[in-house]
Amino acid sequence: MSIKKSKYLLVYITPVVVIFSLFQEEIWTFTALFVLFGLLPFFELFTQGSTQNLTEVEEEMAKADATYDWVLYSLVPLQYFTLLLFLYQVSAQDLSTLSMVGMTVAYGLSCGVLGINAAHELGHRQTGYEQWMSKALLLTTLYMHFFIEHNRGHHKNVSTDEDPASSKQGEIIYTFFVKSIVGSWISAWKLEKDRLEKAKIPFISASNEMLRFQILQLILVLVIYFSVGKLITILFLSGSLIGILLLESVNYIEHYGLRRKKIGDRYERTMPIHSWNSNHPIGRVVLLELSRHSDHHYMANRKYQVLRHFDESPQMPTGYPGMVLLALLPPAWFYVMDRKIQAYKQTLTGVNLE
Repeated sequence: MSIKKSKYLLVYITPVVVIFSLFQEEIWTFTALFVLFGLLPFFELFTQGSTQNLTEVEEEMAKADATYDWVLYSLVPLQYFTLLLFLYQVSAQDLSTLSMVGMTVAYGLSCGVLGINAAHELGHRQTGYEQWMSKALLLTTLYMHFFIEHNRGHHKNVSTDEDPASSKQGEIIYTFFVKSIVGSWISAWKLEKDRLEKAKIPFISASNEMLRFQILQLILVLVIYFSVGKLITILFLSGSLIGILLLESVNYIEHYGLRRKKIGDRYERTMPIHSWNSNHPIGRVVLLELSRHSDHHYMANRKYQVLRHFDESPQMPTGYPGMVLLALLPPAWFYVMDRKIQAYKQTLTGVNLE
C-alpha cells in the first residue's frame, strides 16, 4: 500500500483508543480523551503539513481506487461494535462512577469522529447504500436530521446569517451550541415539509424522513432502556450528546466570522475564502480531510481523498483537536481568531477594515 493510501489508516486511531478505554477502569477509561485532545493537538503544534495537491492523474487514480472507500465503510461496523461494547461494559457490576464517566466520554468521542464525521462523508455520496450507511451512523448518536439539514440546508446557506451552523464573529461557542442544535433541527423539519409539498405527498406519511428518523431514534432509546435499564440509557444519551457537541464545535470553527456577500436577493457563490482550513497532517487524516473544508464546500461531491488546498483560504493556527480546545475558552479564542480574521481581510482588500 502506498504512503498516500496508508496514511488514512490513522483514521483507526479513534476506534482503537476508544475500544481500549472501554476495556479499562478508573482514570484509564479517559485514554481516548487524553490521546485525541491531549497528544494529537500537542504534536500538531509542531507540524504545518503540506499544501501540495494531487496531480490530475493522481486524482483520477485516487477517485477510482476502492481502498479509500473501504477505509470509510469499515467505520460503520466499528461504530456499532463500539456502541454494543459500551453498553455491555457500563452494565458491569461494581463499576465506579469515574469509570462510567470515562467510558461515556470515550463513546461520545466515537460518536463525534465515527458516528458523525464518517456519516458526513458518506452522506455526500450518491449511491443509496452509502447514504444508508450515513443514516445508520447518525442513528448511533441520535442526530439523524443532520443528513437532511447539512446537505440541503447548510450547504445552501453556509457563511450567511440564514445558516444556524455558521458562527458569527464575536459569538460565544456555548450560545452557538443552542442556536445550531435547535435551529438545525427546526430547519430539517422545514426542508422536509417543503420537499413533501413539492412532491404533493402528505406531511404525515411514511415518505417523511424526519418522522422516520424520530421514530428510529426513539426505538433505539427504548430498546436500550428495556435491555439494560435507566442508568445505562442516561449514559448512552450523555455519550450521544458529547458526539453532538463535538460536531457543533467543529461547525462553530469551520466558518467562524466568514460571510458571503449578498448580491440582490441572492448570496455570492460559496468560494474557498468562506471556510477555515488546516493542513496539519494528523488531524487531516484522522478526520478524513475534514480540515480541507473549503474545497468540500466549493465542490461538495469531491471525495475526502482528493480534497485540495487553496492558497486563498483562511488557515487555522492548528488542526481541529487543538481548535476545539481553544474554542472552549472564549477569551483565548477571540484573542487568536479575531486577529486572524482581521489579518486575513487585509490580505483580501489591502486595507485595514477596523
